[in-house]
Amino acid sequence: MNKSKIPMVFGIGIAVVLILVFLIFASFGLHTNPIFSLFNGVIMAYGMFLAIKMYKKEKGDLFKYEKGFVATFLTGLNATIIFSVFFALYGSLIEPDYIATMLGNWSTHYNTSEGLVVFVVFVMGMTTTMVLTLAYMQLFKPSWNTHSRKPSMGLGSV
Repeated sequence: MNKSKIPMVFGIGIAVVLILVFLIFASFGLHTNPIFSLFNGVIMAYGMFLAIKMYKKEKGDLFKYEKGFVATFLTGLNATIIFSVFFALYGSLIEPDYIATMLGNWSTHYNTSEGLVVFVVFVMGMTTTMVLTLAYMQLFKPSWNTHSRKPSMGLGSV
C-alpha cells in the first residue's frame, strides 16, 4: 500500500502560507506584535482541516482513526518544523534585532535568548497541532453507530 503524500504536501503548503503571512506583516512592521500570531492558528486550522478531509477522501472505506490521526498530526508537525526553522533563520540572519524588538513589546524583564523564543514558537505550533488533530478526528472518525438496531417505541422494554 502506498504511503500518502498528503501530510508532506499540506505541511509544506501550510508552512509556505505561514511564512508569506509573516513576511506580509513584516513589510508593514506588524510582525513584532505577538497578537498577530493568532493568524497562525487560523492558517493551521484551515490547512489541517483540508489535509484530513483530503486524506479521508483518498482512503475511502479504508480510512481508520489511527491512520487519520497520524496523517493530521504529521501535517501539523511538518508545517511547524518548517516554520520554526524559518523563524530561527529570520530572527538570526535576516533581522537580527527582531526577537529583542518583539520581546520589548511584551515588556518582560527576563533575559530571554533567541533559542528559547524559537523553542516557544515550536511548542505553540505543536500544541496547536495536537489540539486540532484531536478535534478534527472527532469529526472525521468512522461512526460506530449500527443501522441494524430498531428504535425503541416506548419508555421501557416489553
